Amino acid sequence: MILRTLLITALAALTVTSCSSLPTSGGGPSGYLAGLGVSSPATTGFTNPAEAASFWDGDSIQGSPSIRINLSKQRAYFYKDSHLVGVSPISTGNDEHATPPGTFKVTQKNEDHESSLYGVIKDLATGQVVNADADTRLHKPGPGQEFVHAPMPYFLRFNGGIGMHAGFLPGYPASHGCVRMPRQMAQKYFEHATVGTPVMVE
Repeated sequence: MILRTLLITALAALTVTSCSSLPTSGGGPSGYLAGLGVSSPATTGFTNPAEAASFWDGDSIQGSPSIRINLSKQRAYFYKDSHLVGVSPISTGNDEHATPPGTFKVTQKNEDHESSLYGVIKDLATGQVVNADADTRLHKPGPGQEFVHAPMPYFLRFNGGIGMHAGFLPGYPASHGCVRMPRQMAQKYFEHATVGTPVMVE
């Protein structure tokens, strides 16, 4: 138990400083290419070193789950009772679409969720993405095109349309308000959180 605690503490300290100035790699900051036939870190593994700086040790530990999201450190912490069992890098809302701080609860779990607003516009003939950051309110597909809604796997809704889900992490806040996580960590948080799990965003 002492060794596990020391390991988590050391990892948390390491991950806090490991993504402060990382370059964007692959996929671009929109991160909506996963599952659309275009290579994306969310489906092909880690391409950003910050995404690999994760820790999970909650499979065999019992206790009531809770999640703490730290906006300045870009980290999400998973607790069971008072035990810290998971640490994950995240990418929260950008300057135009901030992730609001506050105390919330998980209100919905959806393993195969898709965004109702955001996605990409693809050419039907070629499959080429012609708009990688499309908004249904602003962008309409032209002739021979289709709007493909952004996949948000392992979605944990906690504040209106905002939730945690698997997605691309460029190393800085880049989402439309949601909390993106590496796919492996999003799956763990999804499996161990329940509807009603407290979520603190600070």
